[in-house]
Amino acid sequence: MTYRSFKQYYPHILAACFTVLWCVLAINPLMRDVWLAENLPIVGVFLLLVASFKKFRFSNTAYTLMSVWLILHTIGGHYTFAKVPFDFFTDMFDLERNHFDRIAHFSIGFYAYPIAELVTRKKQATPIVTYLFSLFGIMSLAAGYEIIEWWYAVLEGGDAGIEFLGSQGDIWDAQKDMLADTLGAVASLTLFRWHNNTN
Repeated sequence: MTYRSFKQYYPHILAACFTVLWCVLAINPLMRDVWLAENLPIVGVFLLLVASFKKFRFSNTAYTLMSVWLILHTIGGHYTFAKVPFDFFTDMFDLERNHFDRIAHFSIGFYAYPIAELVTRKKQATPIVTYLFSLFGIMSLAAGYEIIEWWYAVLEGGDAGIEFLGSQGDIWDAQKDMLADTLGAVASLTLFRWHNNTN
C-alpha cells in the first residue's frame, strides 16, 4: 500500500481497528450493566461518524483525535473507569486514585478539533467565533454528561451507579472532569490553529 492510498483509506483502517477492539472488549466486561451504559455514547458517536462519512469527510488528524476518546472510553467501559489497570501511572506520580478517567475526559476535548474543522470548511463563522463555539460546545457537553452520570447513579444506585459515576470518593470529581474536558479542547484547538497556520 502506497502512502497516498494509506492516507485515502486511513479512516477505514481506524474504523476497522476500533471495531475489532470494541468486539474484544465487549466480551465478559467487569460489570455488564455499566458496560451497556458506557457504550451508548461510544456506539452513537461511531455510527454518526460512519453515517456522515460520505457527506463530510474530516481530516485524518480529526479522525485520529476522535478515535482516542472512542478507544479510551471503550477500555473504561470494559473495566469500569475506576478499575482500569493503570497502576503504573498511579505509582509513577504517587497518586491516590486511578486517573484513567481524567485522561479519557481530556480526550473528549479533542472533539473541539473536528467541530472547528467543520465550521471552518463550511465557512459558517469567523475564526474567533469558530474557536469559541468549539470550546463552549465541549464545555457544554462536559457539563451535560456530568448531569447524566449523576442521574444514572441516582436511578441505578448500588455498585453500578457508583462505578458509572466513577468519582472514587472525590467530591470535586465532576468539576475536575469538566476541567479536563476543557483543557483537552484548548489543546486540540491550539493544534488546529497551528495546522491552519502551517497549511
